[in-house]
Amino acid sequence: MRGRGNARSSRALALSWRPAIWHPRLDMGRLSRPRSSTSHRNLPHLFLFFLFVGPFNCLASYSRATELLYSLNEGLPAGVLIGSLAEDLRLVPRAAGRQDQLSQLPERPVAERNPPLSFSLASRGLSGQYVTLDNRSGELHTSAQEIDREALCLEGGGGAAWGGSISISSSPSSDSCLLLLDVLVLPQEYFRFVKVKIAIRDINDNAPQFPVSQISVWVPENAPINTRLAIEHPALDPDVGTNGVQTYRLLDYHRMFTLDVEENENGERTPYLIVMGLLDRETQDQYVSIIIAEDGGSPPLLGSATLTIGITDINDNCPLFTDSQINVTVFGNATVGTPVAAVQAVDRDLGTNAQITYAYSQKVPQASKDLFHLDETTGVIKLFSKIGGSVLQTHKLTILANGPGCIPAVTTALVTIIKVIFRPPEIVPRYIANEVDGIVYLKELEPINTPIAFFTIRDPEGKYKVNCYLDGEGPFRLSPYKPYNNEYLLETTKLMDYELQQFYEIAVVAWNSEGFHVKKIIKVQLLDDNDNAPIFLQPLLELTIEENNAPNAFLTKLYATDADSGERGQVSYFLGPDAPSYFSLDSVTGILTVSTQLDREEKEKYRYTVRAVDSGKPPRESVATVALTVLDKNDNSPRFINKDFSFFVPENFPGYGEIGVISVTDADAGRNGWVALSVVNQSDIFVIDTGKGMLRAKVSLDREQQSSYTLWVEAVDGGEPALSSTAKITILLLDINDNPPLVLFPQSNMSYLLVLPSTLPGSPVTEVYAVDKDTGMNAVIAYSIIGRRGPRPESFRIDPKTGNITLEEALLQTDYGLHRLLVKVSDHGYPEPLHSTVMVNLFVNDTVSNESYIESLLRKEPEINIEEKEPQISIEPTHRKVESVSCVPTLVALSVISLGSLTLVTGMGIYICLRRGKKHHREDENLEVQIPLKGKIDLHMRERKPMAISNI
Repeated sequence: MRGRGNARSSRALALSWRPAIWHPRLDMGRLSRPRSSTSHRNLPHLFLFFLFVGPFNCLASYSRATELLYSLNEGLPAGVLIGSLAEDLRLVPRAAGRQDQLSQLPERPVAERNPPLSFSLASRGLSGQYVTLDNRSGELHTSAQEIDREALCLEGGGGAAWGGSISISSSPSSDSCLLLLDVLVLPQEYFRFVKVKIAIRDINDNAPQFPVSQISVWVPENAPINTRLAIEHPALDPDVGTNGVQTYRLLDYHRMFTLDVEENENGERTPYLIVMGLLDRETQDQYVSIIIAEDGGSPPLLGSATLTIGITDINDNCPLFTDSQINVTVFGNATVGTPVAAVQAVDRDLGTNAQITYAYSQKVPQASKDLFHLDETTGVIKLFSKIGGSVLQTHKLTILANGPGCIPAVTTALVTIIKVIFRPPEIVPRYIANEVDGIVYLKELEPINTPIAFFTIRDPEGKYKVNCYLDGEGPFRLSPYKPYNNEYLLETTKLMDYELQQFYEIAVVAWNSEGFHVKKIIKVQLLDDNDNAPIFLQPLLELTIEENNAPNAFLTKLYATDADSGERGQVSYFLGPDAPSYFSLDSVTGILTVSTQLDREEKEKYRYTVRAVDSGKPPRESVATVALTVLDKNDNSPRFINKDFSFFVPENFPGYGEIGVISVTDADAGRNGWVALSVVNQSDIFVIDTGKGMLRAKVSLDREQQSSYTLWVEAVDGGEPALSSTAKITILLLDINDNPPLVLFPQSNMSYLLVLPSTLPGSPVTEVYAVDKDTGMNAVIAYSIIGRRGPRPESFRIDPKTGNITLEEALLQTDYGLHRLLVKVSDHGYPEPLHSTVMVNLFVNDTVSNESYIESLLRKEPEINIEEKEPQISIEPTHRKVESVSCVPTLVALSVISLGSLTLVTGMGIYICLRRGKKHHREDENLEVQIPLKGKIDLHMRERKPMAISNI
């Protein structure tokens, strides 16, 4: 089933507005009846229509504006059919049982529609989120997003609007909630612009809810029956109509109240509390019940809150005495101030309504008023004057209790005076200690047996024996003072401490043999002395603070107590003499602060004393110790001991060998001071041990490929955030003799030179030119002839320094032919010199007439005896035209002294000397590759295919 019946309770209404506008392609017969009167009546409507659709006049000839209204319940699941636009617009045959009299378009089956119908939303507003439209069938269904009427319409507000918006409709019913859609029907010949309104019907899906959980209502206790009191904070229900709040009730009416509901013009219902019985606050001052709000749904939903009904007091009670008359007696020798009686009245009201004042009635004689004093607040009657012999024996005291707005309550106190025939004993004090207004003042810590007062006990009649004793607790003693009779001394029995007890009240009691008693009250007030020093709650204060603190940072609040009173117990705080000047201590509050920033790296721990001093005379003090630890913050970057590091390493140094240690420190502590090292650049060649800082090369280093390396090493600490620094590392490779000399000329053992017989002795013939990739002594080259063959090869000699070959003797006729010289090119390297050999071929003749012959001679393996004599080693490099200061003699001397051991000092000397002659050395290198003897002799050189220079 498609759920059509569930989605709509009434059929859709198709309200067609079809303007009669002529167009050649528009069938006017479909738009209006063939009655001229009808056409004339539509003319005003057509005029209004043109005014309305002026902006859309380009489509006016083809459009038919139609409005469809559907309704459905909120909260429906996805896929529920809302309506079929094709059927309701009579664009397709209607389903069985459905009728529509508002459209006169002829019906044709869907299969006959060519091109087929197409339905689409003109805009995708919020409404499009809640419905889906089938583009072919024109069926509207609910989407997966559930429609919540309260969420949409109560928040939307305003009037209805087209274009896919959501709002409250401006229809007469205030409960209307509409989804508005604009639908386009294509193709052109069936074009419709359809406005679809979907009315969302409310369901009872929300329970009433009170805005507060506790509601209070105050009712005066004299409220008459049927008094109506509005209950604030009525319940709210987002649902509308009958699904909203309909009625209220109480769970317990207490037989005193009922509820009524009033509805205003806007339909809002307000509950009213109605008083149904007589209230009496003095009987019950509060009623608590549960108020329940109920909506009109089926089934109904409920909401509740606690309703507290408080009864306010009114002055409806007057004072009442518990007794109408009291009888009391008083002895004629009673002392002034003795309480005689006390009256008390009760008023059940509250606050000012229950205030009571007492007064004598005007019927009481003035003599009785003068003799007995009545306290108007407490109702206590005391003896105000001494009873004389002529005083009446009986006094009737009429007492009134007055309340606000009340008739006074009346009671009677009947006082009978008993006259005493015998006079009581007398106690006569004579104070030794300081006494003021009956109070004796003693200092604490007074010594034991400190006298306070003498007391004389005597009988006025002189007939009876009188005894006395001390009544009360305290460190006091009353003893007879001999040798006198009836004399007693009051003194202390132990030390007294003000901090334990400040006040004592004792009495000296005397009685005679007739049983008459007399009591003398003694009040002793101790005076405080400065006998206690301030005491710190903590004698050792262990404090912490992070470094780089803000100025005047709070450290702690000192607190010391002093058991003394007054200014003797007032404590002031001071820093000890060992406290640094940048610590401050408020003398009144005891707040300890530091006025400057602390640096843990400068000083981590502080220990000093503070004093607590009271204001006594002399003052007392106590001392506490402050131990402050400055906590570390990551405020220091790692620091290398040098900005630049330089290491000298011999070339061909083994892989992962130790080059040197990179030393770095971090002033911070703990994790903030942990440092990790890493190579920033050239990490593919070098690596560094994080723990030891040892720099190593991953591969063997060749000076001839690269003579120095510049690295950047980064040190990162473990703080948050981490700090870092970098250092420059320069690695200089020291040369070792790992390259033999390389002969550049002659280029081949098969090359030869023509030497004319007319060459003069001493003339240069040719040269052997070689270079060495090493440096220093390892690159100093010496030349020597170690083998000869030819007619007279000893006629030629070689310069061991320059490699120049000169003619020693004049050439004879017998010297014609090929002369072959085996030249050894050797360096001065340590520990063993390296060398290369080359064959120098000299052809002595006037001309070269037969080259093939010469070549055949060159191809023959020469039989040359190697000379055992070593050539004289030159200590100067094979540089020519060098006029600058040379370092070679220094290097030779260092090599001889060190006996070939290459030490760091030697390497540094080489480095310094090489840098001194660097410029000239570069000039010499440019000269080394030049071929000599240009234009000096008339020689003819013949070059043949090159051969590798043999190395021995």
